[in-house]
Amino acid sequence: MKYLIIGLGNPGVQYEQTRHNIGFLVTEKLVADLDGKFISSKLADRAEVKFKGRILVVIKPTTFMNLSGKALNYWMQHEKIHPENILVVTDDISLPFGKIRMKGKGSDGGHNGLKDIQSTLNSKEYARLRFGVGNDFLKGQQSNYVLGTWDSDEFEVLSERIDVAKEAVKSFVTIGLSLAMTQWNNK
Repeated sequence: MKYLIIGLGNPGVQYEQTRHNIGFLVTEKLVADLDGKFISSKLADRAEVKFKGRILVVIKPTTFMNLSGKALNYWMQHEKIHPENILVVTDDISLPFGKIRMKGKGSDGGHNGLKDIQSTLNSKEYARLRFGVGNDFLKGQQSNYVLGTWDSDEFEVLSERIDVAKEAVKSFVTIGLSLAMTQWNNK
């Protein structure tokens, strides 16, 4: 069984520790945990790791967030991975910081990366792991907030919350979306 795990974020040093790049942070932790390494490839940094008999193709798009669908589509076609074996890891301002929620379908919620993926797939039905980044910003400041760095309280527990998300990804590939949702949602 082969899976495509796509962590959403923006390329470049200036975005590395921003809330919008939590998808990159989760996938980096997953790959490191499974003794893998990202290699620069077409449209993404790519790693291939094995977990409990499954092959995980993990990508961090090198396109910007609003073109994430291009990288996902290329690797889905190149690796011949079915849409039901795709998991998108992304930030979500509608969840409190550190909470995770897995879903099998839904709207883009105004998220440009998800918007592009839905447009590319021509479907809202794909699994996503949403990592809460909170919404502690003034009206009109959403962009500055998600492109901002973690505050000191968030940073203290960030590593532990990333570990929780990483384990949820592992559950998705071993026990499937429904059971993983039951096990990990709102953890």
